[in-house]
Amino acid sequence: MKITLTRIPDVLILEPKIYGDNRGLFFESYNQQRFTEAVGREINFVQDNESMSKQAVLRGLHYQVVKPQGKLVRVTEGEVFDVVVDIRRRSPTFGQWVGERLSAENKKQLWVPEGFAHGFLVLSEQARFHYKVTDYWYQEHERCIRFDDSEIKIQWPTVPYEFPIALGPMLSEKDKQGLSLMNAETF
Repeated sequence: MKITLTRIPDVLILEPKIYGDNRGLFFESYNQQRFTEAVGREINFVQDNESMSKQAVLRGLHYQVVKPQGKLVRVTEGEVFDVVVDIRRRSPTFGQWVGERLSAENKKQLWVPEGFAHGFLVLSEQARFHYKVTDYWYQEHERCIRFDDSEIKIQWPTVPYEFPIALGPMLSEKDKQGLSLMNAETF
C-alpha cells in the first residue's frame, strides 16, 4: 500500500496495490498492521457506514465535538471530491484544508483523524461512500461547519451536471445551518 502525506501531517492518502489480469482484479482495502504503521498509533474502528448520494450533493463539513470520530473513507461507486479541515485550535494547520478526488476507479482512501471536519461533493452521476469510524455517532454531539466558509476558502471543483449552477450544491437542511469556523465549537 502506498501512503502519501498531505500538507496537513495527520491526514493521509492510502492507495492499495491492485493486482489485475484478464479475470478481473484484487486488492487489499484494509490491513490493520499497515494502517497502524502509517498512522503511528493503534486505531480501533467500531462501525462501518455507507451512503449513496446523487450528483451535486454536498455533505458536510461534519464532526463530533464530543467523542470525535476518526474516519477511513473511500468510494466504492462513482467519484467525489473529499475534504478534510483541521479544527484543532492549537494546531499550526488550524483552518487549513486538504481535498482529494476519491473514486471507485482510483481506489484511494483518506484518513480523517479525530479533530477534523469532513465533507464531500459528488462529482459523478451518483456515488457510494464507505467509511470506517473510531467512535459511534452521537446526534447530540454532531456539528457542521459551512462548506463555503469565507475563512477556510475551500476550492470545490465544478460539477458537470444539468442542475442549475446558480442553485449551488444540494445540501441537507442540517448542512444549510452550518456555522462559520470562527463561530463553531472546535477542539
